[in-house]
Amino acid sequence: MTNQHPITPPPELIKQWVSESNHNDPLFAQVAVMAASWGADQELEACIELLKADGYNGKAIDLRAARRPKPPSLKEQAFSELEILRIDANAHGLGFDAPAIRRALEALPND
Repeated sequence: MTNQHPITPPPELIKQWVSESNHNDPLFAQVAVMAASWGADQELEACIELLKADGYNGKAIDLRAARRPKPPSLKEQAFSELEILRIDANAHGLGFDAPAIRRALEALPND
C-alpha cells in the first residue's frame, strides 16, 4: 500500500491474523488493514466529539491534525525536492539555484 492509513497494523500482526484465520487470501489481509483503519477512525471521531461537547473545539482540531496529518501537497513535495537538489549541487560546487523553476512552483495554486 502506498497511501497507508496512519493507523496500519504491522505486517507481523497481519501475518498472525492470516495464519490464525486459515485464510491465505491476500484479500483477507487487505480487509484486516481496512477494518483496523476504520476502527481507529471511529475512535478518533468519538474522542473529537467528546472534546467538542465539552467546549474544547480547538483541542478537537489539534487532535485531528496530530492524529491524521495531511500529506504534503505535490507543490510542497516539489519545493522540497528542488531544495534537496539545490543543496546537493551547491555542496559539489555546481552553484545550482533554478529561480525559474522556483517561480513556476510558486505560481501554482495551493491545493
